[in-house]
Amino acid sequence: MNETIKAIMERNSCRDFTGAPLTDEQMKIIIDAALAAPSAMNRQPWKLIVVKDKAFVEELDAAGMEVIAANADKAMMERMKERGGKLYYNAPCLVYILSDGSAYGSMDCGILCENIAIAAQALGLSTCIVGMANMPLTGPRGDEFKKRLGFPEGYVFGIGILVGAPNKGKEPHELDYGKVTYIG
Repeated sequence: MNETIKAIMERNSCRDFTGAPLTDEQMKIIIDAALAAPSAMNRQPWKLIVVKDKAFVEELDAAGMEVIAANADKAMMERMKERGGKLYYNAPCLVYILSDGSAYGSMDCGILCENIAIAAQALGLSTCIVGMANMPLTGPRGDEFKKRLGFPEGYVFGIGILVGAPNKGKEPHELDYGKVTYIG
C-alpha cells in the first residue's frame, strides 16, 4: 500500500501520550507539512502557535479542565475522568491553529490540521485533534493565556492538535460506507 494512504488509514485519535518531547527534526517536518496545506485562493488564513513547553501544556490542561468542570454536564465530566482526567492526555506538544476569521478560514485551518495529523502518523507519532483546546482560553485566565501564547490581533481559535508518541496503539475507527452516496 502507498505510504501516504497507509498513514491516512492507520491514523487514530491518541488519548494516552508518553509525554516524551518531539525532536527538532520531527517538529520541522510536521510544521513544513502544515504550511504546505492548500487554502482558498492561497490566502493561508492561519497562524500557528506551537507549545512544546510541557509545563505550559500541563498548565493549559489544568485550566481547561477547570472550565469544563464549571460548565459541563456530569456525563461529560465522567467521560473525561474515564480518559485519565486530562484534556491533553499528557501530550508533549499542543499546536494552536488560529484563523483570521475569513469566509474559508475554518475549512482551511481544518485542512492544515489534517496535514499535521498525517505527517505525524507517517513519522510514527500520534495525534488528537482537539476542538476543546480553546477551553483554557475561554476561562478566567483566558486573556492571560492568549497574551502568553502571543495570540496575534485579528485571529481567533480555529482548532488544536496534540502531537506526541503514543503510550499504546489503538485501532483506527471502522469505515462506515453507509455515509456514502454514489450518483452516476
